[in-house]
Amino acid sequence: MARIKLLLVDDHQIVRAGLRMLFMAEPDVEIVGEASSGEEALAAVARGQPDIVLMDAAMPGMSGMEATRRIKQAYPDVAVLALTMHEDERYFFEMLNAGASGYVPKRAAPDDLMSAIRVVSQGDVFIYPSLARLLVNDFLQRSEATTGDSLDSLTAREHEVLTLIADGLSNKEIADRLVLSVKTVDHHRENIMRKLNLHTRVELTRYAIGKGLISAGQTSER
Repeated sequence: MARIKLLLVDDHQIVRAGLRMLFMAEPDVEIVGEASSGEEALAAVARGQPDIVLMDAAMPGMSGMEATRRIKQAYPDVAVLALTMHEDERYFFEMLNAGASGYVPKRAAPDDLMSAIRVVSQGDVFIYPSLARLLVNDFLQRSEATTGDSLDSLTAREHEVLTLIADGLSNKEIADRLVLSVKTVDHHRENIMRKLNLHTRVELTRYAIGKGLISAGQTSER
């Protein structure tokens, strides 16, 4: 079984120590490095080649948001999962816009954090349930001109695929569910994003919640 290579980034040593103890008990997780700042995180990614960076959003010097942006620019295949004490809109959306694949508050239970790690390792998005309402509010505040009211332009099959993508299923899982090839699911996904003028899975999830295709509590329950 391939292990998930994880980089821990937090400016508090005691937090990193606690996380290290948690993950060392998980057989499918391998810690490949630690960093106490955004600057150190960039060097640690180059050195350790992690699958996931567990990133604190607010740190002295280079913030976690800026570090996330730079990591995604230089290493697009490396996923970033925000683990932070901040649960307000500013940090939440700035981390997602910087390229983070998920957002988990530090008050979350260890099982929730492990679920987030495993979901993100599959290329999916993890949004902690209490934060999903921010996606709903953000969608409702957006002008319809941004994405257009284009749901009617989707075919019945594209509608199904959109709902399953937003519900957190991988392309392989969608293909199995709908008895399609992964290539066909990829094609549907490209058409959906083009028709709705969306560019990331986070935007797809936000759109689907706002349209009532899935409920806020459904996201990240995998």
